[in-house]
Amino acid sequence: MTSTTPPRRNKIRLWAVLIWLAVWQAASLWVGEAILLASPISVFLRLIQLCQTGEFWGSILFSLVRILWGFLLGAGLGGLFAGLAALLRPVEELLSPLMLVMKTTPVTSIIIVCLIWIPSRNLSVFTAFLMVFPILYTNLLEGIRATDPQLLEMAELFQVPRYKRVRYIYLSQLIPYLRSGFAVAVGLSWKAGAAAEVIGIPKGSIGEHLYDAKLFLDTPSLFAWTVVIICMSILFERVFLWGLSKLLKRLERM
Repeated sequence: MTSTTPPRRNKIRLWAVLIWLAVWQAASLWVGEAILLASPISVFLRLIQLCQTGEFWGSILFSLVRILWGFLLGAGLGGLFAGLAALLRPVEELLSPLMLVMKTTPVTSIIIVCLIWIPSRNLSVFTAFLMVFPILYTNLLEGIRATDPQLLEMAELFQVPRYKRVRYIYLSQLIPYLRSGFAVAVGLSWKAGAAAEVIGIPKGSIGEHLYDAKLFLDTPSLFAWTVVIICMSILFERVFLWGLSKLLKRLERM
């Protein structure tokens, strides 16, 4: 069985972070206008102020729940339709134009069109779903099609039950495709979800605070909320991939 050991990731070094913070600070001093480019120190201080308010944590929870819901919905349906497309050729042919449209249509266009039918509070759910669904569908379908035909022939020869084929053959082959698909989808779901909130401006969301910061030219707050989105995206990716690794290892031992 294929190992579920995750591929080696490039680690972010502290010295590299410090260098880029120094570049940011130097650029801020050179510009000389906080309204154009806030310094990292002012952003950090503003972030500390925000962390002391209940509204800050409420906004994070608001956005997290909706983006997470859209992500899980996209991942679940992406896997389901990938399986159907692998079994039924007409399903793949039917979904091919839809996948092309979903991959090539600008996110902003999708958000504006969806505002006609979807309440702004739930817009980030649908936008995150649209980002995740084609990625997981394409990756998993490719993984299923790449399954070793000799293993399938052997399973057919020894009349291995279908659920065991899925468990011991398909799942082990799909692990690299699952990892790469989820790693890309997590970041895109947060980017698209935040963009949807900025355009839809649902009350109590991170996007609302980003829009207000832009409207009132509060550059430190704008950067601070952007840092929050980046941190949430990274944390969500690490936690999700860690949980996925644990689940796959447990399945291997069963």
